[in-house]
Amino acid sequence: MTLPLPPRAREIQARVRAFVDRDLIPWEVHAEMHDGLVPDEVWQQMKAGARDAGLYNMDIPESLGGRGYSLLEQAVAQEQIGRVTNGLGWCSNNPQRWMLEACSDYQIETWIKPIIADRKHECYAITEAEAGSDVDAIRSTARRDGDTYILNGEKWHVTSGNLADFMFFQAKIDGGPNAGAHALFFVDQGTPGIELVRTPAYAHNYRAHHPIYRFHDVRVPVANRIGEEGDGMDFTYAWFRYERLMIAARCCGAAERLIEEATAFAKARIVFGEPLIEKQAVQFMLADSATELFAARLMVHEVARAIDAGADLKTAHAQCSMAKLYASEMAGRVADRAVQIFGGRGYMRENVAERFFRELRVDRIWEGASEIQRLIIANGINKRGVRSMVE
Repeated sequence: MTLPLPPRAREIQARVRAFVDRDLIPWEVHAEMHDGLVPDEVWQQMKAGARDAGLYNMDIPESLGGRGYSLLEQAVAQEQIGRVTNGLGWCSNNPQRWMLEACSDYQIETWIKPIIADRKHECYAITEAEAGSDVDAIRSTARRDGDTYILNGEKWHVTSGNLADFMFFQAKIDGGPNAGAHALFFVDQGTPGIELVRTPAYAHNYRAHHPIYRFHDVRVPVANRIGEEGDGMDFTYAWFRYERLMIAARCCGAAERLIEEATAFAKARIVFGEPLIEKQAVQFMLADSATELFAARLMVHEVARAIDAGADLKTAHAQCSMAKLYASEMAGRVADRAVQIFGGRGYMRENVAERFFRELRVDRIWEGASEIQRLIIANGINKRGVRSMVE
C-alpha cells in the first residue's frame, strides 16, 4: 500500500524494512526456541544494523546526537519494526524527547545522555498489582526526608527490568503540602532496598523480561526527582501518548507481515484441486484484513502528522488512544484470520502467525487497555465534541 509520505519518510521506511527483512526476520524461529535469545555476536550485529538503519535516538534532536525524526517518520520506522516477532525489533535504543524537556541538566548528563550513547538502558516502574490502566490507583509512596526521598512500593510488569541500568519510578507523595500528588524519580538498579521478587513467564518469548520489584525504604537524592512534586502524571501522559501511537504503528507492521505470509501460503496451498486463495472464504479474510490495515495505517499517519503540526495536546491524547485502540484490535483480528488460513501450520510455534497471535494480544492491554482507550476517547467527545476527534 503506497501512502503519500514525504520523501525522507519514504526513504526511512525502505531502509528500515530492508534491515528488518535481512537481519532480524531470519532469526525469529531461533529466538522463539531459545527464550527470546540469539547468539550474543548476532545480537551485537543486530544493534549495529539498527544503528545503520537510523533506528537509534529517533526522537532526539540532532544537536544531541539523535536523528531528529518527525513523529510521522518515527511511526513509519516503528511500523517496519513491528513486522518482526520475538521482540527482535527492540535492538535499538529509544529515549523520548519529553525527557529532555522534563529533566534537569544534571539528570540529562547522568541518565539521558548515557541512553543516547547506548551506555545505559532504562525501564519504567509504574504498574502495580492493584493499579494497571488506572495509574492514579498506585500505592507506592515517596516521603521527603531532608535532601532525600524514601521510596516504598511494589511494581509489576517492569518491561526490560532485567536489562536496565536504572528505572523511572512513579509514586505518590507521602506527607507535606503535596501529599497524594504524583512524582517521578530516577532510581539506579542496585540501590539498597530494591528487591527482585520474581520474573513471571509470559505468553511471548522476549529477551526483555517483565520482573516484579519491591522497593523497601529505597533512599534517593532529591536531585533524582523529575520536575516538581505533582508533575509525575504529566510526564507519564507524554510517555503514554508516544507509546500508544508507536504501538499502533507496530501493529500495522505486524498486520502487513501476516497478510503477506498468509497470502503467499494461500497461493501455494492446493486444496480440492485448486489454490486455497481461490476459495471465497479465504479471499474474504484477506480482503477484510487488508481493508482494516489500510484504515489503521491512515489513522496512525494522520495522528502523527497532526502532532507534528502542533495539534492541541488534549485532542492528540485522545487521538493516540483512537489509533492504539483500532490498530491493536485490528492486528488481533488479522492474526486470528492468518492462523485460520494456515490451518494446522498456524498453530506451530515456528509459524509467524502463531507467534503474532500470542504477541499481539498484549497490545490491547499494556500502555492502557482497550477499555481505557475507549473511556479516554468518550471523555474527549464529551468535553470537546465529535468534530474535534475526527477532523
